[in-house]
Amino acid sequence: MRLTETADVWWKNAIVYCLDIETFFDTDGDGRGDIRGLSQRIDHLAELGVTCLWLMPFYPTPDRDDGYDITDFYGVDSRLGTHGDLVELITLAQDRGIRVIADLVVNHTSDQHPWFQSARSSRQSPYRDWYVWRDEPPADADQGIVFPDQETSLWQYDEQAGQYYLHQFYKHQPDLDIANPEVREEIMRIIGFWLQLGLSGFRVDAVPFLLETKGAVDAANLPDPHDYLRDLRAFMNRREGQAVLLGEVNLPYKDTRQFFGDEDGDELTMCFDFIGMQKLYLSLARSEPAELIKALRERPDPPEEAQWGTFVRNHDELTLDKLTDEERQEVFTAFGPDEDMQLYGRGLRRRLPPMLGNDLNRIKLVYSLLFSLPGTPVLFYGEEIGMGENLAAEGRNAVRTPMQWTRDANGGFSTADPDKLAGPVVEGDLSPEHVNVADQRRDPDSLLNWIKLLAQRYRECPELSWGKYTILEHESPSVFAQRSDYEGGTVIALHNFSDQPAEVTLAVSGTGVGVQVADLLTGKTTPIDNDGTLRHPVAPYGCCWLRVVHPGDRYIV
Repeated sequence: MRLTETADVWWKNAIVYCLDIETFFDTDGDGRGDIRGLSQRIDHLAELGVTCLWLMPFYPTPDRDDGYDITDFYGVDSRLGTHGDLVELITLAQDRGIRVIADLVVNHTSDQHPWFQSARSSRQSPYRDWYVWRDEPPADADQGIVFPDQETSLWQYDEQAGQYYLHQFYKHQPDLDIANPEVREEIMRIIGFWLQLGLSGFRVDAVPFLLETKGAVDAANLPDPHDYLRDLRAFMNRREGQAVLLGEVNLPYKDTRQFFGDEDGDELTMCFDFIGMQKLYLSLARSEPAELIKALRERPDPPEEAQWGTFVRNHDELTLDKLTDEERQEVFTAFGPDEDMQLYGRGLRRRLPPMLGNDLNRIKLVYSLLFSLPGTPVLFYGEEIGMGENLAAEGRNAVRTPMQWTRDANGGFSTADPDKLAGPVVEGDLSPEHVNVADQRRDPDSLLNWIKLLAQRYRECPELSWGKYTILEHESPSVFAQRSDYEGGTVIALHNFSDQPAEVTLAVSGTGVGVQVADLLTGKTTPIDNDGTLRHPVAPYGCCWLRVVHPGDRYIV
């Protein structure tokens, strides 16, 4: 395969950065970030090495669910800006080599959406069948509730409509009926509209719920919902051949694999690796990588041009729902022992630095893992500087605090009074006084500069995203050793999960006289014995990216 093909299939070695516009940078002093503010900070993302910007919802909304309750899928919330502002942002990003994708949230609408207002007004409304209605809720109405602290049923009685409607999430978010051909066609129009304005794809919210048809009365007679996902992918490819569908699918590996389209790879372009993320935290809690290794060995390979999306945390709770009760409690005990740090009994509403006691070496280890594991790394805004959470914020909003740019008031996010901000600023040891972009830009040992280095090396190493991946056996239980091979190039990554130093002895096949490894993170070189044996130390919470260099190789290391 030619190296230039990595540009055609750009998502396989992209660096994705997720942000909420309203908490990123405020230019008009109303306490809410805006699109123009993001445009002014686009060079921060370019310098970081970001190649794909993922925007959380910017559509008109009553804002009862942080923008995921949408009243107009074709609009831009006036508090954030205009269509013109958005097109300018996309233009600026593309000029810096950054593609832009956006949340596609079409499994439900706000109950204030004109479609639902019309649907509830009359059974003769043309939008009545766009939602799922019943005269009486089914017997299992209380099963599968996503937010058990807020809801007691998946069905809500509407006085005006005289029927119950289905809502997999909050009651103010009625589900669209994906079984309705008119709804399917409308979703394609929405995709086509935003592609025409310059988006390079979508992060698809709650994909299993989007395809859910069991609420429909004639569900047993409906076609396979995966056929619709194939139709969406085919439509998108016709409109924009290099566009991507990044899917939120939190299911066991076997089930998630189906959302790629199995071997055809004709459904989702990428799926988040929720299992690997959860096993990573279990491994961190135990100070050894065995559970992460087990998950990676069980993880199926994606189709040839598809990819897994790897992440340390996202904009929701840090879900641990695929761990056993005992394993989940281990992670709670290690990283979120207080009940206020936990959410829904299944996850944590914390960011990584406070969970790790703000131990910079350990934090750097985790992000080195993120960039070197097989898959496409996805960052949540603020991770690059080690932002913390504010547990005074409600629920998942604890990790959706304003971006910390400087030591100034409100972290340089906004000039508004603190009580008018889109969210409370982080306090304590991780407040803007101690953690901000401006200070870390000038500190060569900062987390920000570490992330920049990782991003640069990741992009220089197609082996990590395109190569054959092998987990290496050795004598140290605390060290995770992996090897990636691609078109004659080899990169070996070592990560020590323990606070004690370690040494590994590795059998490196395909080597001989004069072969050495060059650490891409430090520049140090280590010879490989003539028999192909590599002995290498790994510091406490240390990491190494080792490129195998043969005599005559022309790598720049």
